[in-house]
Amino acid sequence: MLSLLQRKRVSPTTGARSTPAIKPPKGLTRPESAAALLATPRRQRLLEHIWQRTSLSRKQFASLYLAPLERYAELVQQLPASESHHHAYPGGMLDHGLEIVAYALKLRQSYLLPTGTTPEDQVVQAEAWTAAIAYAALLHDIGKVAVDLHVEYADGSHWHPWHGALARPYRFRYRQDREYRLHSAATGLLYRQVLDCEILDWLSRYPPLWSALLYVLAGQYEHAGVLGELVTQADRASVAQALGGDPARAMAAPKHALQRKLLDGLRYLLKEELKLNQPQASDGWLTQDALWLVSKTVSDKLRAHLLAQGIDGIPANNTAVFNVLQDHGMLQPTPDGKAIWRATVTSAAGWSHTFTLLRLAPALIWEGDDRPEPFAGTVAVELEPKDSTSAPATETGDLSPTTAASTPPAAPAAPAADSVDTLLVLLGTLDTEPTEQEPAIEPSRATGVDEPSAPSHGTDPTPPPTPALPSSSNNEITREPPSGEHFMAWLRQRVQSRKLIINDAKALVHTVADTAFLVSPGVFQRYAQEHPQTAVLAKQDQVADWQWVQKRFEKLQQHRKQSNGLNIWTCEVTGPRKSRRLHGYLLSDPQHLFAEMPLANPYLQLSCNQ
Repeated sequence: MLSLLQRKRVSPTTGARSTPAIKPPKGLTRPESAAALLATPRRQRLLEHIWQRTSLSRKQFASLYLAPLERYAELVQQLPASESHHHAYPGGMLDHGLEIVAYALKLRQSYLLPTGTTPEDQVVQAEAWTAAIAYAALLHDIGKVAVDLHVEYADGSHWHPWHGALARPYRFRYRQDREYRLHSAATGLLYRQVLDCEILDWLSRYPPLWSALLYVLAGQYEHAGVLGELVTQADRASVAQALGGDPARAMAAPKHALQRKLLDGLRYLLKEELKLNQPQASDGWLTQDALWLVSKTVSDKLRAHLLAQGIDGIPANNTAVFNVLQDHGMLQPTPDGKAIWRATVTSAAGWSHTFTLLRLAPALIWEGDDRPEPFAGTVAVELEPKDSTSAPATETGDLSPTTAASTPPAAPAAPAADSVDTLLVLLGTLDTEPTEQEPAIEPSRATGVDEPSAPSHGTDPTPPPTPALPSSSNNEITREPPSGEHFMAWLRQRVQSRKLIINDAKALVHTVADTAFLVSPGVFQRYAQEHPQTAVLAKQDQVADWQWVQKRFEKLQQHRKQSNGLNIWTCEVTGPRKSRRLHGYLLSDPQHLFAEMPLANPYLQLSCNQ
């Protein structure tokens, strides 16, 4: 490696081709140098972070990391990472590449590689494994440039990425006939455009590392061991960041574990709750070769089921849920790569209705003879509205719809320059040691449904006695209709089963002033997410679902009011680095929730001005 680092080389930015400053014709994008592409503040900060995750000098970093990153930038230019999923904006491919390298190097610090060898060998090979993880992360999606996109110059001539970087103004479009996940197999066409001979010679000296890297570049992550798992988790973290999810959880949870939970959740719902192939309205329909599920119904119920199982981090937005399912290969995408299909379902009795649907492979859910009988009617996929001359594709079995070419949706805006702050906070810095438990994060200011209100002088201030809450099972609690009593039974069961953790940094329940403190609106929002039917009841009262729950809770009169009659209390949260506030309810009697009162949260104190 020493000879590699010491050899003289010219940075691609130093000898980058000069591009004319003239504006390209309308509809075309002018190719830029690596230096120009990487010059944005956001990308510069990511590059700085990547350097900090290595143990190299600036000169060594330029040879091993910056040079491949520059070659990658010149190759992908302003191409997006996807058409309508994550990083679907000009330059999204480059942003995704830098982000996933940063995430992967963050994860790499928790491993001593290669595993199963001596500490001496681990020291010798450490930098090679670090670099290989970065390269695998950077290149994991590069095959999309070769097979998912059609790129051409102004004269209509086709550009192929194996010919080298773009040389003239270009335009691109997504291939409507592209094959999902083919890009993983196409990576081998292009990685030599990014990694030079000296780097490959260096890495090939370490057989276990070399094998793992080649498996990742071939898309065979299941054979790539730790290296494949790190790239998978880093990819999920970057996607979660782009889609507004939780990248910290994405890095922490193995992909296969989440995929299993999603599968188990869908199988449970199809066995216990969802109705298939009904003569009229159903939750889904099974044809010979496809399972069609009503998108909103399934998303709401799947989220509720997973939350009830104590699985946190499930997106509250249905679109984000669809993206998670699609990202894990659970859904069969439409011909233009989207998760949602639009189709008209017609029963044998003549009933018909149009739905937005998710399409899954039946073999994903059922095995052997367990599969139900197929739907006796038809499921007709609706074509894009732009194509008014074609009839919908109608099948009772294998649906092979064709859709007309349509104008792609407006691309999402690129992330703001300062959005990298959130990313870097997650990744941390090298000189920051783990601190003590963080105080709970302050939610938005909560307000009791009936406050502000005057103290009640003509009624007995003592709340009515509460009957003992039964020790209900998870399924029994989930299936009961929403109410204030049901909310308290649910809360008690979740706390006792530790599916809701108390006194944690982001907990919804704390112990303070010798009783339980319920964070508002968070605890009511969590209940509403687990019980989608709450939204129907709330709509009748013209309030948000969590406000409906909050109002029913207040009517139980199991909470302690302030001397001025207000329902909401404020807690001062003090921690080793910051002070914040939480707002919520104090239970009048902790036995409403706890059989035995836990110790008080040392970070919380009731505000003294109440």
